[in-house]
Amino acid sequence: MGPLSDSEYETLCAYRYARIQAQLQANGVAGCLINNPVNLRYGLDFAEYALFQSHIPTAYAWIPAQGPAILFGASQRGYRQVGDYRRSEFVTPFDGGLDYRENTKRLARTLLALMGSERRVAIERFGPDLALGLQAMGCSVVDAEPLIERAKMIKSAEEIQCIRHSIWVAEGAMKRMQQALHPGMTEVELLSILHQHNIAQGGDWCDGKMLCSGPRTNPWLQEATQRVIQSGDLVAFDTDMIGPMGYLADISRTWLCDGVPTDEQCHAYQHAWQEIQHNRSLLRPGVDLLSLSQNAYARDPIYREQRYVCAFHGCGLCDEFPKVYYPEDWPMGDYHGVLEPNMVISVESYSGAQGGGHGVKLEDMFLITANGAEQMTCFQYEADLMIEKADV
Repeated sequence: MGPLSDSEYETLCAYRYARIQAQLQANGVAGCLINNPVNLRYGLDFAEYALFQSHIPTAYAWIPAQGPAILFGASQRGYRQVGDYRRSEFVTPFDGGLDYRENTKRLARTLLALMGSERRVAIERFGPDLALGLQAMGCSVVDAEPLIERAKMIKSAEEIQCIRHSIWVAEGAMKRMQQALHPGMTEVELLSILHQHNIAQGGDWCDGKMLCSGPRTNPWLQEATQRVIQSGDLVAFDTDMIGPMGYLADISRTWLCDGVPTDEQCHAYQHAWQEIQHNRSLLRPGVDLLSLSQNAYARDPIYREQRYVCAFHGCGLCDEFPKVYYPEDWPMGDYHGVLEPNMVISVESYSGAQGGGHGVKLEDMFLITANGAEQMTCFQYEADLMIEKADV
């Protein structure tokens, strides 16, 4: 059984579609042409072969500023916000051959006819010929992705319910993983439990194979291998799980596989845990992104060099805007925004000394509320084993 009733599902689909159209109207855009599988899921609940679509975008959709969408290249029918289904013009080398310029020209002419009198159009990740062709026809072309990212930021009650369900699925898988963990199993064997449980519950995929053990926990971002887990190893992972209804459960934990933790392991764990506790206290509506970065946990110098890629980021159908960097990494140019109620934010920490033998990854998800933030993830920490020993 899914997380939503039929009526709740109807409300979810209508809300997301309306959010996109509101952004199109606010930006004076006639419509947007999208092919990103995550955005197709958001706008139309289109979920056909999402990983294939991510690298060969056979299907795409026209979402006008008003009215129903047109879906090109779909195999299925019955999508709630779609009023017309059409054949794809095959604007990839795989579908259209190594020279598909004529296909792209036909698509540009189709879009021109759909735009009416408005000549401002938003498109996503298509080849440059489409934008050039539209411009040659007198159209102003803008990037659709920022408009849709803005639409996705604020979650409806039904979306929050879906995220809670994905978290429930992920934490059920994590419990099974923790129970199964033993010396002698491989990293990929342990990670496979997460995938199996997610698929069995109607989930989709994991964005990475983020599980490593022992010396492979330092540095971070090493994906799972056939390495055999040993007694006394730390095992660190990040679910990166796209669960039922396409919603993300993004949770990190680090476990000890048997034995007694070392001082190095405990110190890294305590540092990561303290960072999560400090940074979660900063979450509340109205806080701007730069302030979040500047007020983030003051990391111990020994862990600063190998800091994670961000301290906070948005969550929805996948990782979403915003991405809040550490002060040392704050990007040049504009990266503005504030936290608003009904945004979902992940708080991250990786703590591993450069040249050290161990690293700890922790992450939790929070719902921004009217007064602060509510923790959505609840899987236990290794507090009794790692933090208390480090305090002694």
